[in-house]
Amino acid sequence: MLDDLKLIHQRDSQDALGVAEKQWQQLTHNYGVTMEGITDITNVVLAGMGGSSLPGVYLRSWPGTKVPFEIVRDYNLPEYVNQHTLFISSSYSGNTEETLSALSEAESRNAQIIVLSAGGKLAEYAKTKNYPLFLIPSGIQPRMSSFYFLTAFIQILEPLGLISEGKQKELAAVAQWLKDQTSSW
Repeated sequence: MLDDLKLIHQRDSQDALGVAEKQWQQLTHNYGVTMEGITDITNVVLAGMGGSSLPGVYLRSWPGTKVPFEIVRDYNLPEYVNQHTLFISSSYSGNTEETLSALSEAESRNAQIIVLSAGGKLAEYAKTKNYPLFLIPSGIQPRMSSFYFLTAFIQILEPLGLISEGKQKELAAVAQWLKDQTSSW
């Protein structure tokens, strides 16, 4: 059964096995977005639901942040959000109403905004407002794109000095290890 590719493709219509095999590529994805104009950050707030916020949980254990970091899975933001807050609006679909609502509130408080999305209203809005947009490749389940989000978070936080240096290199090393392990399967 494990050698029957036709059967595997019948039972795995969304190619979860193929996505797992290529997870290492998510860790090497280069978004090419610069953090120009983002300065004087004293805290980071990530707004997202489900698979769009899950990689934020990883950040707490690795690599950790140098400033307070909070994940918001709601319509409203903590009272402390202000112009010194880096607000990361994260929605794979780009249409998550809680995330869009939190973005509106972040704007009203003059937070410094970055957007992660595979499309939808959120990506379109980011383009019209010229917010830094980390466009997540689409076509897979949000929970299966966790490494795309994690890679984006590292590419956001390291250049801003909000995590220790060298984390992008560590991701590259992990990607190579994962690639080698996967090829041995």
